Amino acid sequence: MKKIQPVIGLEVHVQLNTRSKMFCSCSRDYFNSEPNTKVCPVCLGMPGVLPVINKKAVNLTILTGLAFDCSISPISSFARKNYPYPDLVKGYQISQFEEPLCIGGKISFMLNNEISEVSLERIHLEEDTARLIHNNSTVQDSSLMDINRSGVPLMEVVSDPDMHSADQAIGYLKKLRQTLRYIDVSDADMEKGSFRCDANISVRYEGDKTLGNKVEVKNMNSFRSIHRAIETEIERQSKMLNAGEEIVQETRGFVDAKGITVSQRSKEQAHDYRYFPEPDLPPLFNSDLTISNLKTSLKELPNIKSKRFEKQYGLLSEESELLASTKQTADNFEESVKEYQKLLKNNTEIELAKTVANWYMGDIAKQLNQISPDAELQDTQVSPRHISELLQLIHKKQITVSSAKVVLEKMFNNEGTPSNIVDQEGLGQLNNTDAIIEIILNVIKNNEKAIRDYNSGKTSALGYLVGQVMKETRGRIDANEASQLLIKKISEKK
Repeated sequence: MKKIQPVIGLEVHVQLNTRSKMFCSCSRDYFNSEPNTKVCPVCLGMPGVLPVINKKAVNLTILTGLAFDCSISPISSFARKNYPYPDLVKGYQISQFEEPLCIGGKISFMLNNEISEVSLERIHLEEDTARLIHNNSTVQDSSLMDINRSGVPLMEVVSDPDMHSADQAIGYLKKLRQTLRYIDVSDADMEKGSFRCDANISVRYEGDKTLGNKVEVKNMNSFRSIHRAIETEIERQSKMLNAGEEIVQETRGFVDAKGITVSQRSKEQAHDYRYFPEPDLPPLFNSDLTISNLKTSLKELPNIKSKRFEKQYGLLSEESELLASTKQTADNFEESVKEYQKLLKNNTEIELAKTVANWYMGDIAKQLNQISPDAELQDTQVSPRHISELLQLIHKKQITVSSAKVVLEKMFNNEGTPSNIVDQEGLGQLNNTDAIIEIILNVIKNNEKAIRDYNSGKTSALGYLVGQVMKETRGRIDANEASQLLIKKISEKK
């Protein structure tokens, strides 16, 4: 049987970080607002009103295009996209068709330790639709419309059909969202609906040049949901292709609870929308000066930052990717390295950076994840300077690594600075050899079976004994030192 190749293109809708809507002065911050309280005659689609273009939304779209190496159109224009959906109050959507703001470009990301690159077709600007609330508490067995979302600036990022697996699609989406957050174009929060994805999926036999009929899949509200939906649709189409059945071009919805896609409507072609130039809006002239100024404002992008981390700090590529995952994480990591180096001037930057990196990727990440998956240090009372202070205490053997983990947890519980917690809790490292030896001898005396097991060759017994020493000292002795002293004292008693 011939091998089947999936072909995937993604359309991502991104709500932009503006204060007002796309064509009026209403607040675009509608989330958690009472329905229909952020509206005016323009976003209500009343007769005779005139839209005004939101300049910041235009600039944010151009900025996104520059971040992904798009060509910025010197002239772009808006069009009316006509379709009769109930959430479209005007009966048409102001969008861009023949002259989008950004053309071409690419998104590069790591997939299975290799660089994967997906080409972009275009990035254009439009307005969001209203929102239907089904089976609401106000009127049961009905759908009501909340117009607060109508008119919110919406940027659409359209990829070429360059992807061939669900894993590749998720890698693309995560890099897109990461970059949008880096340049502060959008919060790209899927739970709030500010980052929404539709997947165009088709299948063909490997080696065929002609694309099969594509199916658009909607109703996906998480990366997990998108991954499942794509794999489900690939499996459905593959079975149909092998059976010789016709795959109809249509729009399907993903039912997450059942793990299936269901037909919603036939898929429209561009001509079905009856695009024509928006008569109430002039064309946009994007000057070289405007584009140059926006390009200058672009800070270090995540791919460039992670490559710099590899070179500057001697980190592995996957470590650099993780530490550059968000702008705040990257900034916090570098500030901790800088502060740590101030405290320990005789150590190399690479040596110190690796220590800091291990803590950020390990125990600090664990503490933050307990708050929320997207939590940053800025959401707590812990600062990068506190992290460097904690690591200095370990380096100077004032506390053990075991005690440092206890201190870190208390830092995240707002119990003080590292030094204060160590003093208050009596967690300073035990350096009195006589006191340590006394504890070691007591552990040997009280664990005769473990001693016999160790002497008979069961090396795991040593780990148990070390654990008992750590328990007695509340982690205030170095585990390696405890192990060496135990071996020495057990040997002496043979």
